[in-house]
Amino acid sequence: MNIKKLLVSSTAALALMGTSACVTDPNTGEKKVSRTAIGGVGGAALGYLLGGVIGGKTARIVGAAAGGAIGGYVGYRMDEQIREIDEATEGSGIDVSQTPDGEAILVNLPDLTFATDSTEISPGLRAGLDEVAASLVKYPNSLIDVMGHTDSVGREDYNLGLSKRRAEAVASYLEMRGVARSRVQTIGYGEQYPIASNDTADGRAQNRRVEIKITPLTQAEIDAAM
Repeated sequence: MNIKKLLVSSTAALALMGTSACVTDPNTGEKKVSRTAIGGVGGAALGYLLGGVIGGKTARIVGAAAGGAIGGYVGYRMDEQIREIDEATEGSGIDVSQTPDGEAILVNLPDLTFATDSTEISPGLRAGLDEVAASLVKYPNSLIDVMGHTDSVGREDYNLGLSKRRAEAVASYLEMRGVARSRVQTIGYGEQYPIASNDTADGRAQNRRVEIKITPLTQAEIDAAM
């Protein structure tokens, strides 16, 4: 996929977003540019991040609530959850930020999560994922989308399948750590949404990623769906 074409097609979206690619650092209160937000703008006009939860929010709330997997959390603050995950995963390579619209949390797992052409989560990332899972268990009032991405090396159809299998591997790992599977959906985007140029080794490494999107729910949303 041609990153230059994607960048050109994203110009209008970037203009509309204005300062929404900025997030507030929960530790300092300082506004800063989110690397993930900029990547989303450059790679995909924000579509896959701003498209709501996979499969539709209402149906998923019903499914998760039926199994007792979600519920309101009194006093919940998104910035607090971001700070806790950020501190718990420090040094792991995991990047935590708000999505550009400020409606969800985006946890970006780096390239080293998997070996080449593998779906086995590397031992070095398991401790970090354990902390992410612990946060998801602590804050049950959310829906979770696990999204797999690849670089553009190899066949497009193969990359699509690989990205899906990697997303499933992360979802299964979270489930083993106590996260209710009814809260989680997976999708593989393959090479469709790069956040960097595929013309360099560093850019390809950034594009090989799995993202966990955490969309908080209010008690009103849960009640309305039920």
